[in-house]
Amino acid sequence: MPINIPETLPAAEVLRSENIFFITQNRAERQDIRPLEICILNLMPKKIETETQILRLLGNTPLQVHVTLLTTATYSPKNVPEEHLLEFYTTFDNVKNRYFDGLIITGAPVETLEFPRVLYWNELAMIMAWSRTHVYSTLHICWGAQAGLWFHYEIPKSPLPKKLSGVYAHTLQKRDSPLVRGFDDLFYAPHSRYTGNDIAALAGTPLDLIASSDEAGLYLAATKDLRQVFVTGHSEYDAMTLHGEYERDLAAGINPEVPVNYYRGDRPAAGVCVSWRAHSHLLFSNWLNYAVYQATPFDCNKIRQISLR
Repeated sequence: MPINIPETLPAAEVLRSENIFFITQNRAERQDIRPLEICILNLMPKKIETETQILRLLGNTPLQVHVTLLTTATYSPKNVPEEHLLEFYTTFDNVKNRYFDGLIITGAPVETLEFPRVLYWNELAMIMAWSRTHVYSTLHICWGAQAGLWFHYEIPKSPLPKKLSGVYAHTLQKRDSPLVRGFDDLFYAPHSRYTGNDIAALAGTPLDLIASSDEAGLYLAATKDLRQVFVTGHSEYDAMTLHGEYERDLAAGINPEVPVNYYRGDRPAAGVCVSWRAHSHLLFSNWLNYAVYQATPFDCNKIRQISLR
């Protein structure tokens, strides 16, 4: 079954052109089944681009997903039309009394700031605390993963010698995790960040290290019950996302290094070689199926009875 999104959402046109199956809210209301309630807290500046990337991955499953798009009330994004936010997004005050099967917290280009200095940190902390009692499984992405690791387990982030940018090889550390069911022994995923987390800091926490990279470090960690999932990379990235970031940094005079293992022959003029798409789809479908659908109660309100400890 497909994702359930408004017909007029910009992502709908893109997904339709890519043959990604979805249904409109009007059609979904006539079906006698319960869709999964998934909330996406979109912290990325290019919200339309990010929501399309994530919806593309959620849409490639047989499950019907009703999506609620969430933005911050304490910070107004500057790279998205206000009318788009007013039509398609809501804020925490409007959902805080609801229960969700899943929550996705995206990355954000603020990783060089200490957490308390992020303008919406208090609001984000409130949402992460709320998720313990109102969400069955939360998927944290990139800076969202770093924020979640710090908030829930006091695992710090630290600056890297240089920006980590490119597509890196990863290996499985816990092959029996449902999150990596069907994964190859070696798989690739994009990263784009200035900070990282020490794998050794997972010791003494309820988190399992599931996948890592010799070059990029920690990639995937989760609690044993998959109620909290952390992905430090950007598996949702489109083919041209890293290219856009590279060109942006060039135009800004930052003199960035060429993203690793991204362009054919490491030459931008040769074009992009996409090597991460299959495992990106698999990661999101595994999370949606095994961490959410197979475990969440049929009555969403009963999530409060099994709140995260």
